[in-house]
Amino acid sequence: MRKLTPLLFAFLIAAAASPAAAFQPDPNNALELDAARAILDIKQADPGIETYFENAAGYAVFPGIGKGGLVVGGAFGRGLVIANDRVVGLTSMSQATVGFQIGAQKYAQFIFFRDTTALNHFKRGNFEFGAQASAVAVTLGASADASYDEGVAIFTHAGGGLMLEGSVGGQKFTFEPKP
Repeated sequence: MRKLTPLLFAFLIAAAASPAAAFQPDPNNALELDAARAILDIKQADPGIETYFENAAGYAVFPGIGKGGLVVGGAFGRGLVIANDRVVGLTSMSQATVGFQIGAQKYAQFIFFRDTTALNHFKRGNFEFGAQASAVAVTLGASADASYDEGVAIFTHAGGGLMLEGSVGGQKFTFEPKP
């Protein structure tokens, strides 16, 4: 019998304690395991975010976006799109920024889709958020004041690093359906 990794074991314990069914990662898929860890981390940081996981038509989770810049900056991350507690596709995010910025950081990003219209719009590919889109940085209770804007709600959860920033840019996403 194969040994369970500590991450998988922790996820299984948390899933068993959860009243509703939840996304179950493939133990042989590193991205799915990373996504499961990011989901656990954000739920620990703000238990109120559970409402978004339960009520959204689907969500995209980017467990490890790397960001850096010095005047000109960028970010990139790969993620999963999950609907009905199963992976429906792969996604990537790229970002370009310009303005005052220095440093590097890593963070997780979650995009919740209020309804199937918003989810299907994302799944058509080439989805973008302009400079006006705002993400809620997750801290205890942050989700209570958050709301959907044009069918999406965006949350970020810091993973490490330091970035001083006063820049403008946008995020672009791709979507590839799971075979």
